[in-house]
Amino acid sequence: MTTRTRLRAAVAGALLGLAAAMAGPVGAAHAGPPVSGEQTVGDVTGFSTAGPVFRLRAGKAEARVSFVSADTFRLELAPDGEFTDPVGKDVALPQGPPPRTRWREKADRYELSTPAVTLRAYKSPLRFALYRADGHLLWAESKGLTWNAEQTTQSLARGAREQFYGAGMQNGRGNTSHRDKTVEIGVDYHWDDGGHPNSVPFYLSSAGYGVYRNTYAPGTYAFTDPVTTTEKERRFDAYYFAGRTAKDVIGGYTRLTGKPFMPPLYGLEIGDSDCYLHNKNRGERHTLDALKVADGYTANDMPLGWMLVNDGYGCGYENLADAGKGLADRKMKMGLWTEDGLAKLADQVKSGQRVAKLDVAWVGDGYKFALDGCKDAYKGIEDNSDARGFTWAPESWSGAQRCGVQWSGDQKGSWEYIRWQIPTYAGATMSGLAYTTGDVDGIFGGSPKTYVRDLQWKAFLPAVMTMDGWAPSDKQPYRYGDPYTSINRKYLKLKESLLPYMYSYAAEATRTGIGPVRPLALEYPDDPKAASDAAKYEFLSGEYFLVAPVYEDKEVRNGIYLPKGKWTDYWTGRTYQGPTTVDGYRAPLDTLPLFVKAGANVPMWPGIRSYQDRTADSPLAWDVYPRTQGSSSFTLYEDDGVTRAHRTGAYAQQKLTTGARPDGVTLRLGASEGDFKGKQTARPYHFTVHTGAGPRTVTLEGAELPRLTSRAAFEKADRGWWYDASDRGGVVQVKTGSRATDRAFTLRLVG
Repeated sequence: MTTRTRLRAAVAGALLGLAAAMAGPVGAAHAGPPVSGEQTVGDVTGFSTAGPVFRLRAGKAEARVSFVSADTFRLELAPDGEFTDPVGKDVALPQGPPPRTRWREKADRYELSTPAVTLRAYKSPLRFALYRADGHLLWAESKGLTWNAEQTTQSLARGAREQFYGAGMQNGRGNTSHRDKTVEIGVDYHWDDGGHPNSVPFYLSSAGYGVYRNTYAPGTYAFTDPVTTTEKERRFDAYYFAGRTAKDVIGGYTRLTGKPFMPPLYGLEIGDSDCYLHNKNRGERHTLDALKVADGYTANDMPLGWMLVNDGYGCGYENLADAGKGLADRKMKMGLWTEDGLAKLADQVKSGQRVAKLDVAWVGDGYKFALDGCKDAYKGIEDNSDARGFTWAPESWSGAQRCGVQWSGDQKGSWEYIRWQIPTYAGATMSGLAYTTGDVDGIFGGSPKTYVRDLQWKAFLPAVMTMDGWAPSDKQPYRYGDPYTSINRKYLKLKESLLPYMYSYAAEATRTGIGPVRPLALEYPDDPKAASDAAKYEFLSGEYFLVAPVYEDKEVRNGIYLPKGKWTDYWTGRTYQGPTTVDGYRAPLDTLPLFVKAGANVPMWPGIRSYQDRTADSPLAWDVYPRTQGSSSFTLYEDDGVTRAHRTGAYAQQKLTTGARPDGVTLRLGASEGDFKGKQTARPYHFTVHTGAGPRTVTLEGAELPRLTSRAAFEKADRGWWYDASDRGGVVQVKTGSRATDRAFTLRLVG
């Protein structure tokens, strides 16, 4: 057992005095034997109201309903009539003035309403049920709230086809439905398949609602019939969100607990970490030796956004400012692992630190301590620089999405590791966690093949890191030599070129709460297979890329489920009409099964190794997959990529709309609206349009562009077009030359 493992095990053992919590609603017909000492709330004995707050007394117990917005409210129950709030203002953010509410009494119930929802409070016994304003039932308690000396439980009737998602990062699960499953919410330092690091006491239902339990207590949620959600505390406190779609519900939850933070551009590039001072596994070293490793990335033409230079227990640092400057000279940022806390953070940031990785050794039992650590580290970076806060956390809680990346812990590289990680990160998106990840090929074990296969699909996650010094050999992506180095370079360069696509989704996450990596069920909620194991080992990166990783030592991938629509193989151009299942997909080691949805307009930065390679006259490329008929659009988001100026409006957006008709394809690129420091006032545009057939002419603003006759001629020209029938089923390449970014233009492929 390594020192790191021993220390973490000791920390976990010392801190796991917090027991796991039982969860959920119990149906009247399936109640089962009562828990020892369990009490259920009785009949209503009193009712009062003060604006948007309603109180219902049931003997000694009292319930309180507080409306936060038209579709969000808080329900509390104090068994002894005394309300407490251990979470306070830590998680829920101020929400502005409450909505207009009304109430009325009927013979068997009270009805508490906003323009969007009505909460029914039945009198005998006290039970709650939530309806939309149109009378549609969202949820109903199958029995009243129950409690004993240690826990409280809500029991909800389960719909015949109701599906459930959420509970934070659930290793090996989450991108398909939790129906008929039980999940734990809490800290257990079990970081392999079945563990639940970075838990979140929130879940959502396909019936159109979500629930956040406002607590620091661990819990157990059983999505059986009935659904029972239990927290390990003798109080009940929950917020409810109504929405037409899962995206609406996630939006409501993150409106309350905080939208995901906006990462800097280097945060979307690969990171590297190791101990570079007195490393017992690698011999005597010094912090500045990190620069030699950084040079290895450059020498191998591989991107690297940042480095943790002290990632090891007992590993300090020396010459920190020189290390920070050396990395900056190489277009990289410096990060530090905060094993011993944040007391030195201000000086470290002034020396160049821009990434803070948190740790269980001082974050402790998760919950409040971990959440405070995330917020403090994030704020410390911002208080001492003009940069954006950027942290990595191994154990966190609701609200951590607004300050950091959630990381799934210390794992061993293997085929099994790849398999169970695939559903983990897309599943976490259903809890408002926009940036979740694991180390490439783990930190222990691993092999050249598993490294390649793991890096391939993680290139389509927003954040990713490779951790060195714990396995028998270092884990930089160039260590194994060719063919592995060349394949790793291919996918790191692809990740780099897709930065504007991923960054635009990062901006969307900050607005909506919806992360870039998505389970199929989020985009295809009406497809029953999307909620099932048929889609467990694949995910969407943004709306348009479907990624189906290879998780076995094989060169054929079976069981790739493609939902409705037209899908194009990214590598070959072969098209598929969904819904369909693809078997026998040829996937040699250099090939990640990757499909693009018709309607994709993908912005790209071609040919870069760092976002800092971009210059005032660098081109913007668009990879376009038109629909057979109809239109689609994508809005590119841009800002300076590093500072916080975007928060006060320093950003720009530019929309590409593509329309297809039998007589051709039209691309209209709107003006770039908005401004920020360093914005390009003019730039060349490159378009790759996947048509499958060559046009007669291509026009730019009505004037014909010159037709070029070879790839060499096209690459040499500033303007013009070329149809390559041998490229991925037939693509049209177009160059516009430099054009002002504040002016729209139309490109038309005729015939």
